[in-house]
Amino acid sequence: MDKPLLLVVEDDAAVRKLITMTLELQGYAFAAAETGKRALELAVQEQPDILLLDLGLPDLDGRDIILRLREWSDMPILVISARSDDKDKIAALDAGADDYITKPFSVEEMLARIRAAIRRLGLLREVKEPGQARFVNGELLLDYAAGCVYVRGEEVHLTPIEYKLLVLLARNAGKVLTHAYILREVWGSALPSDVASLRVFMVTLRKKLEQGPEPVHYIQTHVGIGYRLIRYE
Repeated sequence: MDKPLLLVVEDDAAVRKLITMTLELQGYAFAAAETGKRALELAVQEQPDILLLDLGLPDLDGRDIILRLREWSDMPILVISARSDDKDKIAALDAGADDYITKPFSVEEMLARIRAAIRRLGLLREVKEPGQARFVNGELLLDYAAGCVYVRGEEVHLTPIEYKLLVLLARNAGKVLTHAYILREVWGSALPSDVASLRVFMVTLRKKLEQGPEPVHYIQTHVGIGYRLIRYE
């Protein structure tokens, strides 16, 4: 796909300059905003592909911006914030953010997360195309129509819960899903006591997907937050 348009929302002039200069050097097209109100205006006017968002803006909280954008847009949202507490990360991810970087950050990490967002953007566009009945991720294949899972061409037998978990992760490949979100989507509730059960199912699912002499690690754990399905070419 062509290089996407990124919207940078950051009120700190020095940080905004660092981000935009890095994007310019990498050949990315971008727009920038200092306030939440301007960010929402540019989101409508420019229709960016990816959003880089600071949470601590002078007029609106970043989480509120995420919630408002998620009413009409599914573009990848990468939060770049000085808020390092897990509850802030979980709140942003639950609101609809795709990823979270804590300040101070390295430009190499930011660029890696942007590349991951671009891969997710490509996946979103694939899913919107008619007739998409399969999900392919490296050596992992989900045949949605048949309800079957294959790794390296060999069928992997999953329990109904394991299959639901994998489908949810696949539909959101590259995105961090919080414990609460997964529990609501798969079990219909999000009680704290259910997190232990979720961990058990994730352990068994990971073991089944990562069998073999040179296993590929598909599921990434974000301790205290949730899980992400790593997107491979």
